[in-house]
Amino acid sequence: MDYFTDDRHEDLRAEVRDFAEKEVRPRVARMEAERKIEFELAREIARQGWIGVTIPREFGGLGLGHVAKTVIIEELARVSGAAGSIAQASQLGVAKVLHYGSPAQRRTWLPRFASGECLPTIAVTEPESGGHVLGMTGTAVRDGDEYVLNGRKWFVGNSHIGDVHGVVLRTGRGSRGLSAFLVESDRPGFRTGSPGSQSGLHGFSFGEILLEDCRVPVGNRLGREGQGLDVAYSSSTLYGRINLAAVALGIHTAIVEDTVRFAEGRVLYGRPVNRLPNIMLKLGEMQSRLMTARLAAYHASHLLDHGRACDAELMNAKLINTEYALDSARNAMEIHAARGLQPEFGIERYLRDATHVYPPAGTSDVQRLRLGQVASGTYGKQWSAELSELTSWAWGELTAQGEAAQRETVQRETVQREVVQREATGRETVPREGAQWEASTEKPPGRGGRVLPMPLAG
Repeated sequence: MDYFTDDRHEDLRAEVRDFAEKEVRPRVARMEAERKIEFELAREIARQGWIGVTIPREFGGLGLGHVAKTVIIEELARVSGAAGSIAQASQLGVAKVLHYGSPAQRRTWLPRFASGECLPTIAVTEPESGGHVLGMTGTAVRDGDEYVLNGRKWFVGNSHIGDVHGVVLRTGRGSRGLSAFLVESDRPGFRTGSPGSQSGLHGFSFGEILLEDCRVPVGNRLGREGQGLDVAYSSSTLYGRINLAAVALGIHTAIVEDTVRFAEGRVLYGRPVNRLPNIMLKLGEMQSRLMTARLAAYHASHLLDHGRACDAELMNAKLINTEYALDSARNAMEIHAARGLQPEFGIERYLRDATHVYPPAGTSDVQRLRLGQVASGTYGKQWSAELSELTSWAWGELTAQGEAAQRETVQRETVQREVVQREATGRETVPREGAQWEASTEKPPGRGGRVLPMPLAG
């Protein structure tokens, strides 16, 4: 993925992969057997600072942007879909404060998210309304300097792990009758309900939270009263879809890697099954899907980092990655045959986990519907354009870091050339003022040298 990533992204990939292999993989069998929420694993992931990957450095974050976020989630999900989901759900919780938090809220919460001290979530879906956000009935009633919150949210990612929840509730009628609030998990009137009993992503909590006369100060409201729909839609569009695409991409990568390994080692008719034409065709189709899915995910993340309007690309990334991961999981089942049903081969886990990535942030039919609106010119607000300065905030820092590294490299190379020249001629030379900043006409250094801003794509 050199077109979309540079040394910093690939160093991060190596770091996350090492963590996933050493810290996550040894837990997977137990996670599958016990199906308990992985509280400690969630904290370990948070302590790495990865939840703050899109948080600007001024707030203690990594300031590496959405491509880096995709790298982190993909690498965790490659080993465990649950671990990737833990990371993506908390990073989704970051979005609401970045996009709609007041200066005071950003100063208070973003450093805590970045350090791993506090895990955020976002809670929108209700049992009766489901994906129909405007159908929610949970309420927030103003009472002086406080709001009194009542309602039930479910399918909340990191429901039982999160420390502060971005909850959207009804404060009035219609589309401008929704508002968003930060609700701490230790606040009176807040409690968790069922952790969920999903068939996949074991170790991840995808359950319910309940608000019963829970009082929060007005200062906990995100944005203006009536902006709740904006908080919900923007977070889902700009973070939710690409995050889930990255989870699916990690699972998809594992499916292909494990199936290729199985086909190389499984001997039938006197030779490995990967030499059979029908098996090779399936492997080729799986590889093609994986390559296409990866391009869709990284292209969308890349555009988001650059502040480009890319709602359609984000929808397509979620659509392509979830559909293709499921298709490849079914192909893997066909290649493994009955062995695919055995837990030790991992394929049935990948299929279950990929299925759980399908509904959140809109099923494939929802993505197709929106893409149809894009095609016909009837799609509404472009959230990636509306919040472009905030989505590309971290990227500006990343580019600045790259430019600083480039200047340092040019200066260092100039000094090195002068040393070589002095040694060759046997005499001292005094560089004229400002010579170290002149652009070199030599071929620029490769990876590990200077880092240039990435080219725009699409």
